[in-house]
This record gives sequence, structure tokens and C-alpha cells, in this order.
Amino acid sequence: MSKRADKAAVGLGAAALLMAASGLLSRLLGYGREILLAYFVGVGHESDAYFAAFVLPDLLNYLIAGGALSIAFLPIYSQALERDGEDAAARLLATTLGNLGLIVLVATGLLWVFADPLIRLQFPEFDPETHALTVEITRIVAPAQVFFFLGGVIKATLFARGRFGAAALAPLIYNLGIILGGVLLYPKFGIHGFAWGVLVGAAAGPFLAPFLDSRRDGWPGARIALLDPGFRRYLWVAAPLMFGQSLLTVDEWFDKWFGALIQPGAVAWLSYARKLMLIPVAVVGQAIATAALPTLTRLFEQHRSDELAQTVERTLRAALGLAIVGGAALAALADPFVRFAYERGQWEGSDTVVVASILRILAFAVPGWIVQQIAVRPFYARGDTWRPMILGTVVVLIAIPLYWGLSTSRGVEGLAWAGVIGMTANAAATLLLARRLHQAPRLAPLLNSGLRACLVAGPAWVATHFFAGWAFGGAGGAVAVELPGGTAGALLEVVSMGAVFAIVTFALLPFLGDPELRSLLARRLRIGRSRA
Repeated sequence: MSKRADKAAVGLGAAALLMAASGLLSRLLGYGREILLAYFVGVGHESDAYFAAFVLPDLLNYLIAGGALSIAFLPIYSQALERDGEDAAARLLATTLGNLGLIVLVATGLLWVFADPLIRLQFPEFDPETHALTVEITRIVAPAQVFFFLGGVIKATLFARGRFGAAALAPLIYNLGIILGGVLLYPKFGIHGFAWGVLVGAAAGPFLAPFLDSRRDGWPGARIALLDPGFRRYLWVAAPLMFGQSLLTVDEWFDKWFGALIQPGAVAWLSYARKLMLIPVAVVGQAIATAALPTLTRLFEQHRSDELAQTVERTLRAALGLAIVGGAALAALADPFVRFAYERGQWEGSDTVVVASILRILAFAVPGWIVQQIAVRPFYARGDTWRPMILGTVVVLIAIPLYWGLSTSRGVEGLAWAGVIGMTANAAATLLLARRLHQAPRLAPLLNSGLRACLVAGPAWVATHFFAGWAFGGAGGAVAVELPGGTAGALLEVVSMGAVFAIVTFALLPFLGDPELRSLLARRLRIGRSRA
């Protein structure tokens, strides 16, 4: 690999390290809010309503702005900044804020007005009490999409300038807002307190943090000009992201739509398990993908195609290795992890059994989730949003009978397996399309990295399983070690089992691990020491 490509990889690694740290802290705070929710509410019609209330606002965010902001807007803004200068970039930003800001405001108002019939259409099996509560919560959290949109546009401009601090801080503030809403407002307003925390957190984190950071570059204001050439180009690039579909987003909607048809509590079970599954996805996949897009865009703009291909392949190989190891750890620790996270207050032991079984299944989806998030970035760096989203939409349409059939025949566990199969297929199809169009990444080295990671993760999982059976008696055996009850006992299990998994993993990594994974970890350690 050339020195320039290696330098690009190190720069990407530094940004990825920051976003990974943010992702980990954000997930910890996110699980703090889920722990509070499980403590106060548990599993029932209130938790079903709370989780279901986010479907319509999330759908609005996805259709109007969602992924298009940092994916479609960032390359266009970067080009305007490099080719045409600050004035042209500021004009494009002002036009995008003005045009889409107006659309988001109008759409949010319509969602607020028509929330009742739209929720009835989505969740026809909800009883009247659950339906009414879902409508109320939806109307509270819907305006948060305005702040997500404004902050998303501003964050894209910061990414183009190589600034990731505000983006790293935003989700932390957002989750703190929800936690404070639950702690301070739940005693008086019930579950509505969490919803108000969402709204305040969205304003303070996703919007205010990047807005304050962007002020040093000057604030362009907002400009409504629907026929502006730059804005029309943005719409062309963003259209497939707005109207196309991807299992990265739709999988959660399917869980809630089909889960609501299974039985009361299914939406909450799936949502609680999904939150835990997304820990390695956020720490590895989302962090690397977010940091990679500006680097890949710059390499493409500078016509450094060989370095672009090398960076993509190197990143995917390391990420796949981390994904397989992380997924195996999640499966090994599922039972004590769920107990530690949720088993208190209104949460019942029977809920732990169901959520842990779902989590063990969802752990197999972690590699697909992470690879898919990263594999689409080289397309977006080239300004090509149509082909990956057309592919994603086809996969979604094919997957609908899969989700329906498995949820009908196997219940919540079948719905979880549908997500595993669908996401893995989506990631594989994206890699094949990238190989055909860009001649990168090479599939043989990627497969080799995955197999090597399995050789590390498999023995680590087996060792952890046998350790749990020997030390704690497993799921049904006699307990060999007396543990304190409740959260303390679950934490000791997580720590001791996690230590066994980590020891075996790091013992095997030098002999069986992929060189790219070892290199990534070494760079992380060097970056960490240099920052210390």
C-alpha cells in the first residue's frame, strides 16, 4: 500500500476512533434510558405504544431528509467548497436549509394532524388504550424531526471540513435529554416524560451542538429557491435515498409492524433486544462508516482510484473481523447482559428469557449490518446513490414475504431470524455490486478475513459457554459459584464471561487473526497513546 493511502487510512482511523468512542458512550447512555424505561414501564401496552410512536416520525425523517443529509449533501457541498469557494458553498447550504426546512415543517404539521388514522393503519391490532397513547406520544416526538433535519445539514458541512466533534457530542446530549425527561418528568407525566425528553434532547444535541460549531464558518441563513441548480442536483442525488428503501432502516419498521400482529408485548421485546444488538453496530459499523465517507469522497475527487480501492478493502476487512468477534461476544453474553440491562422494577424474569433468546439470534445479524453500512459508502463518495438504493429496495421487497412468513410461523424469534437473513443477503448483494462496478473490494481477501475472524470468535464463544456452565451452572444446572442477586450478580457474570471471551480472543488473534484486523487494532492503540 502507498504511503498516501496509509496516511488516509490513519486519518480515517482517528476520525473513526472519535466516532466509535461517541457511539459507545451514546449507546451506554441509550441503554441508561432503556434501563429507566424498563424499570418504570417494563413490557406492556405503554412500552409497545412508546416504541411504536417513533415509526411515523422516523419514516418522515427518512423520506424527507434522513440519510440523504450526510450522504448526498456532503459530496455536493465538498465539491462546491473545493471548486467554487466559500461563497458558493454557503449559498448551497442556505438554499438547502430554506427549501427542505419549509418542506419538513409542513410535513411535520400534517403528521401531527393525521397521526390518529395513520397509526390505526399501521397498527390495526392495538387496543383503544394503546392506540390513543401511541397517538399522543407521536405528536410529542414528531417536531423533533425538524431539529434532526437542521442539524443533519449542518453536520454534513462540518464533515466536509474534517470536523467531527459536534457530531460526536450530539447523540450524547440527545440521550441525556431523554434520561432527564424520564427521571424528572415520569413521576408526574408518566411515559410522556420520556417523549418530552426526546424533543428537548433533539433540539439541544443534534441541532444546537453542530449549529454552535458551525458559527465559526459564518452562518449563511436560509434561502428558498426551489429551482436553484445546486439544490436540484442535490435532489437528484438524494431522491433514491428518500424514496428508495434499505433494510438498515426498514428492518426496524418490519419488526414493529409484524411484531404488533403477533401478540401484546412483542414490539417491546424486539425493540429492547434490538437496542442491545446495535451496540457493536454503532461502535464499529456506524463509527467507521461516518468517518469513512469524507475520506473516500476526497480520494475520489482527487482521482486517486487505487488508494480509494485499497482504503475500502482495508476498511471492510478490518470491520468484518471486528463485527464477527463482536457478534459472537454478544451471543455469548446474551443472558447476563439482558439481566444486567433490564431486570429491575417492572421488568419480569419471563421478559428476560424472551429478550435474551431474541438477542442471541440478532447477534448473527451484526456482520451484515456493519458490512452494509460501510459497503455503500464508496457508492456515495462517487455521488452514486441510485444503484445501491435500487438494489436495497429490491431486497426489501423480496424480504417482505420472509418477514411475514417467519413471524407467522415462528413468532418473535422468526421475525428476528428474518432480519438476520435479510441483512446478510443485503450486505452480500451490495458487495457483489461494488465488485462488479468498481472492481473493489476483492471478495477473496474479504472472505479470508471473515473466516479468520470465525476461527478466533468460535473458540472464544465455546470457552465462554463452558466457563459459564462450570462457574455458574449454566441455564439449568447447579450453581457452582454463589453470586449476589439482581444487577450486581448479572454484572459479575457479564464481567467474568466477557473477560474469558476477551482473553481467548486476544490469545488467538496473533496466530489466526487477519492482518488488517491486527493492523487496525494497532493503529487504534497508537492513536490512543498519542492522544493521552
